Amino acid sequence: MMRQKIFLFGDSITEESFSDGGWGASLADLLRRKADMVLRGYSGYNTRWALKVVERVFPAAEEDGRDSPVAVTVFFGANDACMPERCSGFQHVPLDEYKQNLRSIISFLKNRWPKTAIILITPPPIDEEARLRYPYIENTTGLPERTNEVAGRYAKACIAVAEEYQISVIDLWSKMQQIPNWQTECLWDGLHLSRVGNKVVFEEVAKKLKEEGIGAEDLAVDLPLIEDVDPKDPLNAFDEF
Repeated sequence: MMRQKIFLFGDSITEESFSDGGWGASLADLLRRKADMVLRGYSGYNTRWALKVVERVFPAAEEDGRDSPVAVTVFFGANDACMPERCSGFQHVPLDEYKQNLRSIISFLKNRWPKTAIILITPPPIDEEARLRYPYIENTTGLPERTNEVAGRYAKACIAVAEEYQISVIDLWSKMQQIPNWQTECLWDGLHLSRVGNKVVFEEVAKKLKEEGIGAEDLAVDLPLIEDVDPKDPLNAFDEF
């Protein structure tokens, strides 16, 4: 039996997901010997740039479909939601275009792998005070390059697109704000995830995978477990598997 694959497609919050305590690393641990996490995170990217490279990001589909991933997470919006007139304005994507880009990414994935589960993840909330303390580029305006209100609009747009396509979505923007002191509990620089924030994403993605029938209990291991090996005839377990 071939081990399954799950692609994680997104911006820096995905790229960093295999750091210590990261949500991608936690998924890899949860599904060890059952599914490989294939990291496709691109720091700073928005949906416009993601759509530009999507053909190069994902492998071509096999004719028999055997190599299709069981799931793909699509986690964009934090950079699209940058304010156009502020210091990171070059990353901004207008809201309507953001929605259309998500539609195009979903359509691409559905055409390539019709049976693959697609899980959208909204951008997280923004702590504007922390964004002023941790600017990524020179900020002479005295204003944060992102705001929580605008991030919320992009989160709602992401949810709306998921509903259009009847696919899974994680409302991270709302979920995190239910946590007391979310600004410092879930985020370390007003945008990127702390250990707590990573745990929130991990738990929500694991929950969605389970709902799709591809949770830890649903997937088979790809080779015999040690407890299945007969000490008196070890190689027999490999012949029967």
